[in-house]
Amino acid sequence: MRKPTVDRLLLIDDAPAATQAMAACLRLEGFEVACVLSKQGLLDKILTLVEDRFDLILLGLELCTMDDFEVLGILNTKNIPAIVLADCGRKIDCIMALEAGAEDYLVKPFDQRELIAKSRAALRRSKRPGSDPFRGNPAMTLADIEMNFEGRTVRLYGEQLQLTAAEFNFLAILLRSAGNIVSRERLARSGLGRDLRGCDRSIDMVVSRLRKKIGNEHHGIERIKTIRGAGFIYTIPSWTKCVRKNSINSAVKQRSAVSAGKSPY
Repeated sequence: MRKPTVDRLLLIDDAPAATQAMAACLRLEGFEVACVLSKQGLLDKILTLVEDRFDLILLGLELCTMDDFEVLGILNTKNIPAIVLADCGRKIDCIMALEAGAEDYLVKPFDQRELIAKSRAALRRSKRPGSDPFRGNPAMTLADIEMNFEGRTVRLYGEQLQLTAAEFNFLAILLRSAGNIVSRERLARSGLGRDLRGCDRSIDMVVSRLRKKIGNEHHGIERIKTIRGAGFIYTIPSWTKCVRKNSINSAVKQRSAVSAGKSPY
């Protein structure tokens, strides 16, 4: 019988005692954990570290520096999810980390069960597509955006985009429902694998990052619009509506000609 794959976590923190305690807790839950007990020179070492194919990074932000955000950017391009661990009273660091590409955050002191739950949720989002956005066709194209759900790749104007797991999930949900409003609750459940929380800013952070990466349409029209009090909507490009309308008109004319016993051509 084939053994189940063990998820590999990399825990990076400048607090050795707390780091070892978290690692022990995670190992008891079946994770394979490696620790880096000093963030000194982390930016120079991160590419070498991620070559070991870790599934999730837990990054401490006790002494938050610009290097931390550059590290998050590198992990983003490698499609490796990261959860940041911040000191109490430094919520701004968590917000900045989300904007830099982090999947989630924890504020110390936190319950070990929350650490386990958030780690598992981040791994689920990065490895297994949610049931809502990915069932059906393995790929779809809307105007200049192409999505491959099996390979979890996105191309814009033929160029591949680097998206986090949450960004990919959100874009998939919005594209599948293009022209219709998608609620925050649906994005939280299907895109993040959890229920929406009160005063939850993570939804806005992911949408904001996504907007920056996909930009506007050719005519400057915003692709993802916020509908106050309702959610978000991915706008269907106006030129695709014209193409669709012309196709429908052509089909109607052909059908009328056939009914009249005339050649449709």
